[in-house]
Amino acid sequence: MPLKKLATDKAPSAIGPYSQAIVANGFLFTAGQIPLDPVAGKIVEGGIVEQTDRVMQNLQEVLRAAGASWSDVVKTTVYLHDLSHFPTVNEVYGKWLGDARPARSTVQVTALPRGALVEIDAIALVSK
Repeated sequence: MPLKKLATDKAPSAIGPYSQAIVANGFLFTAGQIPLDPVAGKIVEGGIVEQTDRVMQNLQEVLRAAGASWSDVVKTTVYLHDLSHFPTVNEVYGKWLGDARPARSTVQVTALPRGALVEIDAIALVSK
């Protein structure tokens, strides 16, 4: 089955040689989303709350473009520049997910693109 590239202008464009997401065999694999404003192309102002909120909004737009929602997400990976932000990120993340409870991994990394504090990617089921 061929891979299908997915893109939406409601989330930041890829800033390198990759796709916002790929649909393969009934699954959507998103690229990691950092807190870029899709219009301005810059990291949103503020701290970890504002950055996590923007990341979740970007991911939601990619999910929507694939006809999916948070309830279709089976796995996420959260990358944090500072693991001490985990409780705050967890709170913002939970608000976006509602009742959805995908599997999740969280790791601390030395650095993220453009100096972001958080990056999240997702895998979801899709019907397309």
